[in-house]
Amino acid sequence: MNLIIDIGNMVTKMAAFDGGSIVKVVYDSNLTLERLPAVCRKYSFERAIVATVIDLSEQALAQLAQLSVPVLWLNEKTPLPVENLYETPQTLGYDRMAAVVGAFEQFPGRDILVIDAGTCITYEFIDAAGRYHGGNISPGVQMRFKALHQFTARLPQVTREGRRLPMGKDTDTAIREGVLKGMEYEISGYIVAMKHKYPKLLVFLTGGDDFSFDTNLKSIIFADRFLVLKGLNRILNYNNDRI
Repeated sequence: MNLIIDIGNMVTKMAAFDGGSIVKVVYDSNLTLERLPAVCRKYSFERAIVATVIDLSEQALAQLAQLSVPVLWLNEKTPLPVENLYETPQTLGYDRMAAVVGAFEQFPGRDILVIDAGTCITYEFIDAAGRYHGGNISPGVQMRFKALHQFTARLPQVTREGRRLPMGKDTDTAIREGVLKGMEYEISGYIVAMKHKYPKLLVFLTGGDDFSFDTNLKSIIFADRFLVLKGLNRILNYNNDRI
């Protein structure tokens, strides 16, 4: 079995994989990894991969040092099962690449746009030949709400939960609808533009934020909340002989 440790900006996801199938996903603190020992006691792992977008605390590093199986630390030098055309691989977030790998493993030979809606929204493109061309980054939903409050003198802090109207009737509904509809139109715009250029395009939606909106493009959209974990598992298996 494989142990996948995905340390994000807000939370850590740990997954047990049996071959290509997820057995269990556990959420943990990205500062302490306090649930890691219990996960390791429950499953018989043969190897592990660690991917992080933050600088790890001493406690987290100590927990990882206790692992008794070979560990692959994902970085810009890690061999990948796809071709990386990004010009600065050392600055490429591992989650962006892992999501692309996870999508391409499921649909090899297809042009794919991966949209990951988390702390930020990322848009990644891999072509049918398995070449990752790069992507774009924009603010996520919470970042947009916070920015409107923090960078203005009088706009309040608004959350996504609450009354929604086609056009806001007060400041709260104006901000809420502006942020959420703005993200919907942004995502739809990317899909339409890429679909025009690549007619057989497939789209994967992943990440912590749920976006359910009306679109005539639903037939090409696949929702997969564990796409990054699947990509990390694929990368670990690809490097099986190297760790």
